[in-house]
Amino acid sequence: MIEVLIVDDDPEIRDLVGREVEQQGRRFVPAGSEAEMGEALKAHTPDIVLLDIRLPDQDGLTIARRLRATSSIPIIMLTGIGSDVDRIVGLEMGADDYVVKPFNPRELIARIKAVLRRTSGKPMEAGPAESLGHDCRRFAGWFIDLTARVLSDPSGRPVSLTNAEFLLLESFVDAPHRVFSREQLLERTHAYEADVFDRTIDVLILRLRRKIESNPQAPRLIRTERGAGYIFDADVEKV
Repeated sequence: MIEVLIVDDDPEIRDLVGREVEQQGRRFVPAGSEAEMGEALKAHTPDIVLLDIRLPDQDGLTIARRLRATSSIPIIMLTGIGSDVDRIVGLEMGADDYVVKPFNPRELIARIKAVLRRTSGKPMEAGPAESLGHDCRRFAGWFIDLTARVLSDPSGRPVSLTNAEFLLLESFVDAPHRVFSREQLLERTHAYEADVFDRTIDVLILRLRRKIESNPQAPRLIRTERGAGYIFDADVEKV
């Protein structure tokens, strides 16, 4: 089983990152294109994907969107300097984090560790696990197991969340009816990131609304408090 899938068309970057990954005791597989990435994914399910935003046969944003539609494998995008638009779109596509080139290999390893620490290096499992000792909540018919990191809709169907989306929802259910500023939500959802900006939270809010609101254009659960931030307007029950 591979642990880190490195997708970048620059062999020097693949080799550099690969050496750092191996020094941390993890296995990796390099891929220089979407085609090579596809072959790797057919054979293995990695713990995390490092995905360059520019590849010869497809752009990383499109790849991230396709991968996120079928999997909750954590994704770290590798972007160029000053590519704020790419970073925002990458988050909208479902990326969990991003690192700007040229990067310090140690910073990248720290980002990988941070994401894997928050996700336990595994895709989210489907279905609630009401096991003894699990921290479970209900709100507006929804069920969330904070221990197993599982969200189920009112009909019992599992809903896949990225790591950042889950951390955002966890913050809300921990303190319903409380107004959070963007800065507070940034701290809660990107505690290990050094390069974040307010627009990040707006993107995450939009993504989460699309998944839990019956009408994301007129949200009832996650409301905007103009000039203040966001509030989770639902009663939350511990179960």
